[in-house]
Amino acid sequence: MSPAGALALKLVLTPVLVGAASLAGRRWGPAVGGWVIGIPFTSAPVAFFLALDPGPRFAQEAALGIMAGAISQAGFCLGYAWAAQRVGWASSLLAASTAFAAATLFLAKIVLPALASFVVVIVAIVVTLFLMPGRPNPTAGRIDYPGWDLPARMVVATAFVVVLTSAAPVLGPRLAGLLAPFPLYGSVLAAFAHRIEGREPAVGVVRGLLLGLFAFASFFLALALLLPAGIGVAFAVAVVAASSVQAASLVAGRRFGLA
Repeated sequence: MSPAGALALKLVLTPVLVGAASLAGRRWGPAVGGWVIGIPFTSAPVAFFLALDPGPRFAQEAALGIMAGAISQAGFCLGYAWAAQRVGWASSLLAASTAFAAATLFLAKIVLPALASFVVVIVAIVVTLFLMPGRPNPTAGRIDYPGWDLPARMVVATAFVVVLTSAAPVLGPRLAGLLAPFPLYGSVLAAFAHRIEGREPAVGVVRGLLLGLFAFASFFLALALLLPAGIGVAFAVAVVAASSVQAASLVAGRRFGLA
C-alpha cells in the first residue's frame, strides 16, 4: 500500500472505530466500549503492513513486541484507574501514560519465546484485573452528551494514530512493536468518559479494555508463531483465535464480577 493509501486508511478507519466504540459504550455501558477497543484495531494493521514490507520475519519480531505490550496496556489501565480515584482526567491520563512508558522501557530489555511471553502476559492481565479499584457498576443513568463530544473523540484519536504510526518505522521491530499497543482509543474514551460522566465510567472503560487484552494477546501469539508459514494463514488463524477469545472474555468477566 502506498503512503497516501495508508494515510487515507488511518483517516477513515480511526474515526469510524472510535465512533463505533463510543456509541457501543453509550448503548451498553463503558465497560463494553472499552472491551470493543481491546480489539487490535491499530496494532493489527501495523503488523500486516510490516509483514508486507520489510517482510514476515520482521513482522514476527514486531508481533512478539506487540504481544508483550499488552503488559504495558495493563499498566496503563491500572495507573488510570487508581489515579482517577484522586485526580481528574488529565492527571489520570498522565499517570497512565507514565505507567505505560515505564513498562515499555522494562520490556524493551527482555525478550522471551512466544509461548513463555504469552503466559506472562495472561498472568499480568489477570493480576491487574484483581488489582483494579472498586467493583464494576453496570447501572448508569442517561447522559446528555454535548454535540461536540463524538466528533472531538474522533479527531483526537485520529491525530494520535497518525503521529504514532508515522514515527514507528524508524524505531526497529521490537520497540515499534512495544509502542504500537499504546491504547489510543482507550485514552480517548476514558478521558472523555471521565470528563463528561465522572471517574466510575472512566474506570469502566479501562476495565473493559483489560478484558479485551486476552483476545489481543491471542491474536499476536498466532502471528508470532505462524507468520513464517505465510501471511494469509497467520492472519486468518489470528482473527479466528482472537474472535473466539473476545466473545468468551466479556461473558467470563461478567460472570466473575470483573466487568
